[in-house]
Amino acid sequence: MTVHCARLLLDLMRAPTEATSLSLADWDTVLRLARRANLISRLAESLDRSGVRNALPTPVQPHLTAALALSTHQRQAIVWEARHIGTALQPLGLPVILLKGAGYAVANLNAARGRLFGDVDILVPKSRINEVEAALMLHGWSTGHIDPYDNRYYRQWMHELPPMAHLKRGTVIDVHHNILPDSARNTPTAALLLQAAVALPENPFYVLAPCDRVIHSATHLFHEGELSNGLRDLFDLADLLDEFSAEDNAFWPTLTERARELGLEWPLRLAFRYLEHVLDYPIPPDAKSRLVRRPLADLVHDALYLPGFLPDHPLCNTPKAGIARTILYQRGPYLRMRPGLLVAHLGRKAFMRLYKNTSRST
Repeated sequence: MTVHCARLLLDLMRAPTEATSLSLADWDTVLRLARRANLISRLAESLDRSGVRNALPTPVQPHLTAALALSTHQRQAIVWEARHIGTALQPLGLPVILLKGAGYAVANLNAARGRLFGDVDILVPKSRINEVEAALMLHGWSTGHIDPYDNRYYRQWMHELPPMAHLKRGTVIDVHHNILPDSARNTPTAALLLQAAVALPENPFYVLAPCDRVIHSATHLFHEGELSNGLRDLFDLADLLDEFSAEDNAFWPTLTERARELGLEWPLRLAFRYLEHVLDYPIPPDAKSRLVRRPLADLVHDALYLPGFLPDHPLCNTPKAGIARTILYQRGPYLRMRPGLLVAHLGRKAFMRLYKNTSRST
């Protein structure tokens, strides 16, 4: 039952013209799962683009209309917020790279269609990050009150500043100097990403090169401890691959070679695997053959990711999925920190949690 529910959603995402054959009971399932997986706006957009939305049952229409309105509003808001960031940072005269969703929206990529957006993520040279922080503070962004240890943790070991929220608008910006923490085991050389960045026409921003955008999306997905947006990120990857491979005949060999250069072959290999296994996305055999196969590791990954990618909803939840999500959650810090730092960090967090729970001042 659980796999069938997810399959109903995934099949409809891939073939929206089949939507007219669904019963109201099917729609009840699809809408619940799509909302939980942050895919409802993308589903609504694909149904609208396919020309079948108006033929769907009347009870379904308000859900799709609201989802389209939300994604349209969020996309406009993210582009508008990016303009404010550009104004704040323009005097510094440095390349500011928009990452992930903000980059998709401002570059008008297919991956931005029907997507729901959160924070704005930017990438800047590490040597200039203090100037960037100061400029943003002058324009109303602030890290607010932050625990001194957490502040040092971000600045010493992570790949970004503590999140900065605008004092009036409440919008949040994450300022990165790399796509993985300095403490991670396979952190790429940020200079390689910056050097290959592409300027956006009629815009003060840059985006990562096409191959780097795919690799970053895969790296972010498979280094995360939570998969609440896992399905959404897989669809992002599918859209990016479709668009970039259509524009460049040499895209696939360039992509795998670039992953090797950045030391990020393994997240790309996992992206290929689960695009095929979860979305039935066709990865060219030549592209797969260029990445090292890990049969034993794949068995372990399948046991975690195949149930983990299911929407976290009672219709899909099983004990196996719960265990898989718990293990993946615990795995996240392990990937981001080396063993000594991980033990010290978790020990400190555990002590502080125990201290707060037993403090006489509470």
